[in-house]
Amino acid sequence: MSETYDYLFKFLIIGSAGSGKSCLLHHFIENKFKDDSSHTIGVEFGSRIVNVGGKSVKLQIWDTAGQERFRSVTRSYYRGAAGALLVYDTTSRDSFNALTNWLNDARTLASPNIVILLVGNKKDLEEARDITFLEASTFAQENELIFLETSAKTGENVEEAFLKCSKTILAKIETGELDPERIGSGIQYGGAALRNLQQTRQRSINKPDCGCRV
Repeated sequence: MSETYDYLFKFLIIGSAGSGKSCLLHHFIENKFKDDSSHTIGVEFGSRIVNVGGKSVKLQIWDTAGQERFRSVTRSYYRGAAGALLVYDTTSRDSFNALTNWLNDARTLASPNIVILLVGNKKDLEEARDITFLEASTFAQENELIFLETSAKTGENVEEAFLKCSKTILAKIETGELDPERIGSGIQYGGAALRNLQQTRQRSINKPDCGCRV
């Protein structure tokens, strides 16, 4: 049985190695914590259909390796992404300091209108925290990013991170800021939305221009 959905969004998860990107993806897809997580080699993939503002949206999520030696491989996946979770580890200053480089890559290599959500992961490790909420929130505001703190271990805000990013993309489609038909937008119409679009176009083609006949 084929899946039915209104839209398909291509998502990326980017950020330094060890920030918990794969655990976020695993918790979102499987609804459980991935205990035996090792560093991603190249790229991993997951997908899930979610309800966003009354629309059925399939998220195709590409989890990219954070290690420098895989950077040339992972960069090729940036093209045509509609949304990205930019992840850092709230207990790691290095992962936070690297955010600017990851952000530059995303805005240079992906869709110009890519929606990026900053994710401070591992918020359950409060005693080991090195990055305050305020510091990260300031970085997000300065770079026009949405911001959330999550815990892939407890599941806190994991679903919300993907949904918040999806809602922003959907809002931009509805205002015309994003065009699903533009090549490289990272958005595709699903069967239901495509049928509605074709029917609307057919009606406009069949509608006579005026009642005059020469």
